[in-house]
Amino acid sequence: MTAPTTATDVNQPSLEHAPPTGRRMSWPVLLLVIAGALALTSIVRLVTGADGITNVSQMSTALQLAVPIGLAGLGGLWAERAGVVNIGLEGMMILGTWFGAWAGFQWGPWTGVLVGLIGGCLGGLLHAIVTVTFNVNHIVSGVAINILALGATRYLAPLAFEGHQGGSAKQSPAVESLGHFTVPGLSDWLSELNAKGWFFVSDIAGLLGGLVTNVSWLTLIAVALVPGTWWILWRTPFGLRLRSCGENPVAAESLGVNVYKYKYLAVIISGGLAGLGGVFLSIVANPFYLEGQTSGRGYIGLAAMIFGNWMPGGLAIGAGLFGYTDSLNLRGGSTNVHALLLLGALLLVIGAIWLAIRKKFVQAAITFVVGALVFAWYAGTNEVPSQVVAATPYVVTLVVLALSAQRLRMPKADGMPYRKGQGK
Repeated sequence: MTAPTTATDVNQPSLEHAPPTGRRMSWPVLLLVIAGALALTSIVRLVTGADGITNVSQMSTALQLAVPIGLAGLGGLWAERAGVVNIGLEGMMILGTWFGAWAGFQWGPWTGVLVGLIGGCLGGLLHAIVTVTFNVNHIVSGVAINILALGATRYLAPLAFEGHQGGSAKQSPAVESLGHFTVPGLSDWLSELNAKGWFFVSDIAGLLGGLVTNVSWLTLIAVALVPGTWWILWRTPFGLRLRSCGENPVAAESLGVNVYKYKYLAVIISGGLAGLGGVFLSIVANPFYLEGQTSGRGYIGLAAMIFGNWMPGGLAIGAGLFGYTDSLNLRGGSTNVHALLLLGALLLVIGAIWLAIRKKFVQAAITFVVGALVFAWYAGTNEVPSQVVAATPYVVTLVVLALSAQRLRMPKADGMPYRKGQGK
């Protein structure tokens, strides 16, 4: 990578408005793709009669399940934009669940939010010390933090929770609710519109209704963090310097950027965001800490970040997709997943046509065959096994990453070892 030539390359605000490198879909095209996918989903709903795939309650549940995944993904984005791979997101989420519930049942839910966030930050600080200062392999450090967090919470839970009402060695006492809000009038109107079952319009009403019905205040904060992250990282001198550490730390250092400081800040913020995702699980999604509560959401958050091409907007879409598939477990899972087999078959056929237009005939043929097999599965059955429903979020994670791999562009120095003064 060619180093910048002047100090203004890192410190000049005008460069903050330069678009990030890598192939990205423009907003009009992205909105058109989303509208097309929603229209296709509406057709599938009408054909199969599976009204639950786009109703308000389904979308509300999907939003709730997407939030911890999105927060973990945002944490990964902050760290990797500074050049530090954070596989330890799962462990930092575990710390957030435990510390949040521990403080929450004693001193109130908002104190739990703050302490859980600090717990995640401590995990991020440990990861930063090990990877940035001691230059340990980032993957090894992240895996170690996941194991350490799991072991620490298993040890601490009996000491902190046993003897309290509702507490045990694997569960905390109940935490008071943070509260929810519903937009009056608008929520009822969207629910009525969604119930009419009209093509496309009712599906949009279901999607929007889920965003304004029974929403936690922490959900609102989490949603606001997505544009907030974009603005800080792409529209401020601080963000420009931080991203330069993930692209070319040697060049950044030569221009006066304290690379260690920015890496430390990024990884600590990363841990705090993952911890906040854990707090959401132990205070909002459930009003208590429960061992194994994260269920791999830190890894899925990392997958959502990769799917989003290390960008906040793409990450949010990925988190929403994974949250939606996860919500199928809770609301009419077998019926809805069976209907989505038809949607998957249609998307694969459309993908095959697109590949054929681009003259990638081998890939097009394989995609078409897979689409035909999925359609045969749909046509030959009336429901899917419960095991398939439970595995759907993880299967979708793998499929989405496989299909999006060719357009990805990670920060150039992501995961690479760095020593102060190595460019001299």
